[in-house]
Amino acid sequence: MADRFLIIGLGNPGKKYSKNRHNAGFLALDGVASALGAGSFAKDKKGEWALAHGRDQSEIYFYKPLEFMNLSGGGVKDFTKKHPVETSRVVVLHDEIELPFGEVRWKVGGGHKGHNGLRDIIARCGSPDFHRVRLGVGRPDHDDVAEYVLSDFMPEEFQSFSLMTDKAKSLIEKWLVNPDKAPG
Repeated sequence: MADRFLIIGLGNPGKKYSKNRHNAGFLALDGVASALGAGSFAKDKKGEWALAHGRDQSEIYFYKPLEFMNLSGGGVKDFTKKHPVETSRVVVLHDEIELPFGEVRWKVGGGHKGHNGLRDIIARCGSPDFHRVRLGVGRPDHDDVAEYVLSDFMPEEFQSFSLMTDKAKSLIEKWLVNPDKAPG
C-alpha cells in the first residue's frame, strides 16, 4: 500500500478570523493544497479536507479543523480515525510568535510552547511526535499575545504571505519525497 500523509493547517473558522495571524496555518494550507493538486475541500462534522495523490500514488490529505484553535485536536482525532495515518506522516502548519514575520522553519516533535492548537492536538491524539511547519508572525510589542494573534495581518504582511506559503510548500514537497528525514 502507498504511503498516506496528513497536512493540517491551524486557524479559526469564519470570515471574522480569515486574515488573523492565528490563521496562518489555514492560509498556508490553502496555497500548499492547491499547488500539490488537491481537489476542492469537502466538509465533515468537525473540519474541511481535500485529497491529492503523489507521483508514487501516495494519498496526501489536507485538513482544517473547524472547531476553533483551542479545540483543534478533536477534529484531527476524528479525521485520523477515518483515515489512519502514522504520526511520522503528519505535519501541522501553524503560526509562530517566536519567529520573525516571514520566517518559516520545520520542526519535529516537542512541546506546544503555549500554542493552544498544538496543545489540544497533543492532548487528544496522544503524541507530540508529529512534524510542524512554523510560520513566523512575529512577537507583539505588548504582553497580550492572544490579542495580537487574533488581530489581522498588516496589509503589507498579508500581501507578502504568499512567500511564506511558497517556503512551506517547498519544505513539504521535500518531506513527501523523503518523509523519514526532516527537510531544511
